[in-house]
Amino acid sequence: MLTSFLTVSQQVVILFLLIGVGFVCGKTKFLADTAVTGMTDFVLYIVTPCVMIQSLQREFDAALAGAFLQAVLFAVITTFIGYFLARRTLHDQQPERESVYRFAAIFSNCGFMALPLESALLGPDGMFFGAAFLAVFNIMNWTLGLYMMSRNRQLLSLRKLITNPGIIGVTIGVILFFTSSTLPTLVNTPVDYLAALNTPIPMVVIGYHLSHAKLSIVFRDFRAWLTIAERLILLPLIGLGLGIVTGMDPIALTACMVALCAPVAASCTMFSVIYGQDSELSVSLVSLSTLLSILTMPVMIVLTQTLLALP
Repeated sequence: MLTSFLTVSQQVVILFLLIGVGFVCGKTKFLADTAVTGMTDFVLYIVTPCVMIQSLQREFDAALAGAFLQAVLFAVITTFIGYFLARRTLHDQQPERESVYRFAAIFSNCGFMALPLESALLGPDGMFFGAAFLAVFNIMNWTLGLYMMSRNRQLLSLRKLITNPGIIGVTIGVILFFTSSTLPTLVNTPVDYLAALNTPIPMVVIGYHLSHAKLSIVFRDFRAWLTIAERLILLPLIGLGLGIVTGMDPIALTACMVALCAPVAASCTMFSVIYGQDSELSVSLVSLSTLLSILTMPVMIVLTQTLLALP
């Protein structure tokens, strides 16, 4: 167990060293807001779809497909569990703060933070099942999450959902998987190169935002601590229990747990800015949960591996 903990911790520390680069770049003003915004959009619209395609581009296997479906169902169920839990426990007289608390508790940074760790710990299988979780995240984020932040049903658009870059990448990847097809080398090689950027760029972006965070906003805020506790500890424990009771595939469950115990999603800040919610609170929640995850993620992942008797 100690060996597993050290292995996971080492991978998390590597990610935080990359975050440190972004932090220094932010403090020294080496990077500007416009540059970081461009980097974020580049990851969202270019790198993430390439990761999806790369992760799902493998020979079809019925058992693997079944485990993939398990991961999809796990992501859907835990999202709704998080939603109902947040509605019962997180309240505020100011709607613009309440929306941020609830969104932060439900949605994890399963793309930027989890995919690199899934790849490092579980290899191609980790990325494969991580893509399943991320696909559900994209759908829920742009439907349930969008509505929570905007409180406007008219903004829900099937066209926006279908044209979401993550969904497009998953669709292409799923087609390749179920047909046991691969992209031509001339196309696949650039896809691989772009997918490799999914670890360094997002970590630098997270570090940049950390350098501008005002953590004092949340230190004396009980609701903020409750939100982070639900995001990093309570919801992952519920998910772990659910996965074990239902007999979920061990590798799929481990990959999903990496995604589920990740810190608050970066989209929390994006949506809060766009729809006039408390953006300072969102930045603080994202930043503080990211810092605390260096302790909580190894514990949750090792607990999962131990209970599932994985090496």
